[in-house]
Amino acid sequence: MTNIKACLGYIKDTGTSKGRGVFASRRISTGELVEACPVVLLSPYWAQFPEELKRLLFNWGHLTKGEPAGCLALGWGSMYNHANPANLRYVALAEEQQLHFIAARDIEIHEELTINYNHTGGNVSSTDDVWFRKHGVALIT
Repeated sequence: MTNIKACLGYIKDTGTSKGRGVFASRRISTGELVEACPVVLLSPYWAQFPEELKRLLFNWGHLTKGEPAGCLALGWGSMYNHANPANLRYVALAEEQQLHFIAARDIEIHEELTINYNHTGGNVSSTDDVWFRKHGVALIT
């Protein structure tokens, strides 16, 4: 089993309507593992969960190319805000039941750590903000 790695960041209010976000507690280099989060796997019926909960979940089945399932990332994995392009990418490790968040570029101290919410398979950018339309959520920039 891969060890769990606490986030290289801290949570604070973003000062915007996004609310809280995760911010870098030190300079982070491209390719550096920012956080290794254990996940709680959820039933294939996770799509029926309340919207407030679904907004915190990752599509585990899509990320692992496995059976349909959702997952809740523990640690701060479910606290990262959206950006397109984002400064973190993420990778699902099926056997370890973990999500790894990795710096996609150099990140400065106190810079917000972000992921791309769209169905990118953990990549940092997408051509369309489909996640927001699907959930009826206005994109906050």
